[in-house]
Amino acid sequence: MRKPRDYDAELKALEDKAKELKTRKVQQLGELVIATGADSLTAEELAGALVALAETKDAGKREAWAGRGAAFFRGKSRRSASASGHDNNGAPAQPGGAQPASGGTGAA
Repeated sequence: MRKPRDYDAELKALEDKAKELKTRKVQQLGELVIATGADSLTAEELAGALVALAETKDAGKREAWAGRGAAFFRGKSRRSASASGHDNNGAPAQPGGAQPASGGTGAA
């Protein structure tokens, strides 16, 4: 005879996992805000910038922002590797990025 499933325990485990994932996501987003220097902005400025980004349908702008984000993460890993005595290609990392906030494609 099969043992009955404990649906309450399974549901509780899934809820706990979902809560843990949400907490981790929030923490990672906070760390990203700090790492990019955006923590120097007011909450209103940061929210406004994020709303503008979320509302932007211009594929060119979004692609430019994605490229800057990828370069930011490559720069972070390069600095980490350089700090540990490894050098990927000798190119200096650009802290915070040198491009304007509009991504260089023109502000709308």
